[in-house]
Amino acid sequence: MTEADLYETVREKMSMGAIKTPSHEKVIELMKVFWNEKEIQLLSHFPKCGKLISVQEVVEKSGKPKDEVRSLLNKAVRKHTIAKIGTKYGLVPLIPGVFEGYFFAKADLPENLHKAALIYRFLIKNMPSFPALIQDIQNKFGDAPITSPLLPYDAQNRLIKIDETMEIEHKVLSIELVRDLIDRNDTFAALTCPCRLVGKMSGEPCKVPDELGCFVVGIAAKLAVQQGFGRPLTKEQAIEYIRKTEEAGLVHNAMGSAGGQFYSICNCCKCHCGALFPASHTKLQLKFVSPSNYIPKRQPEQCTLCETCLEICPMEAITRTGDEIVTNPNLCIGCGLCAANCPENAIFMVKVREGRPDSFESMPREPDDEVSFKDLFLAIVAGP
Repeated sequence: MTEADLYETVREKMSMGAIKTPSHEKVIELMKVFWNEKEIQLLSHFPKCGKLISVQEVVEKSGKPKDEVRSLLNKAVRKHTIAKIGTKYGLVPLIPGVFEGYFFAKADLPENLHKAALIYRFLIKNMPSFPALIQDIQNKFGDAPITSPLLPYDAQNRLIKIDETMEIEHKVLSIELVRDLIDRNDTFAALTCPCRLVGKMSGEPCKVPDELGCFVVGIAAKLAVQQGFGRPLTKEQAIEYIRKTEEAGLVHNAMGSAGGQFYSICNCCKCHCGALFPASHTKLQLKFVSPSNYIPKRQPEQCTLCETCLEICPMEAITRTGDEIVTNPNLCIGCGLCAANCPENAIFMVKVREGRPDSFESMPREPDDEVSFKDLFLAIVAGP
């Protein structure tokens, strides 16, 4: 088997459910940054994502000495390019997955990090132009996207209005609110946004600094701080941090959950986010983000037509025609940024549906998977 065949074999295995590693020359180029010829030879013997393999199994399949196999695999784990769970190893999808682990850790050579950033930025920007990928995701995602927004910090006190004409239960669920992450926890950490970091490293920085990135609580926050890629926050600092992300126009996208509660969110911009950018540019055909249970409702008597809501909407779902401000419900993801940033408090969020916010744990698993995407994701972020 040629070197090209080895990389293609591994690429085909680096997909799980609806999370695909696209077939593209840039993907192979990226994989060559991560793994040299000896490493890709070993990884070609790995099973698909969702299954794990032991050192002894790799030894038997490859015919390589055990010490060499263990050394090469652990090197990949240190760079956060494969996952280690217990004593076994596993492949992880390219994005989300290796992307976050690799750039959180920054454990590779500077020149490799720069090369990887350039390629990742290309892939994020051009993902909407991969028609086969879009069709495959449309067929397989169904009602299980990667993420959906949580409402801004002050939503329950200031932004939510109950519309009695709606024929649904109007109870506001705590899991719909980013504030619940803070109220229920005492340990917090802020993480650099890998999407905006890649933009900066590739020469296309976002106007929002990458320091306004991901936000984790509880055990996840402790782990991030221990591993050195999380900045600890007090509760007061956490509230201030969340409010700053909202003022900067970032969407609180739910990512990880456990025990019925979220433990992490990504604070996403529309120009660099690996989920929000493709979703926006394909008019939600790439179902990486699903709408929240809310839509904005304008109060014309208070609106001054300042167009702040138009400027801040990440989906470009708000337009103006004359004296009318109109929201397209087919594009709106119900993030609440328009309401949170309206200087006249002229916009409220109205509940229009019931449902639990999505995170990547909601994605369907293959019947023969040993581990979930959540397990692989946490393992590759944590590293050794």
